[in-house]
Amino acid sequence: MATRPFDVDGSPFFVAEGIFAAEIVAECRRRGLLAGAYALRRPRGATFLRRLARDLGEQRKAPRVLLRRGLTLLRAEPAVLRRQTGLGAEAARAGEVLRGVAALLAGHPRRP
Repeated sequence: MATRPFDVDGSPFFVAEGIFAAEIVAECRRRGLLAGAYALRRPRGATFLRRLARDLGEQRKAPRVLLRRGLTLLRAEPAVLRRQTGLGAEAARAGEVLRGVAALLAGHPRRP
């Protein structure tokens, strides 16, 4: 795995997002940098349809390949969420994440 410097001097927070963001939760917590860690919990069917529509619209691959890939990801999603929460992220819906981040920015961290 490659590493590179990441400077957040002068910033009250940084946001890491994406499927691999949970990988840095433990280290950020250890360094006292963690204000919150979230893994988005969305309806799987909606995620499948959004992804399929995006990929078909962008003509990334043949429709049959996209459908097969989408179904594979649909089935794998619970395991991905379990892994992210196992790494320290909190499973939350988008609205919960937005409210939590807004509270942090307002100086009133959400209490578990």
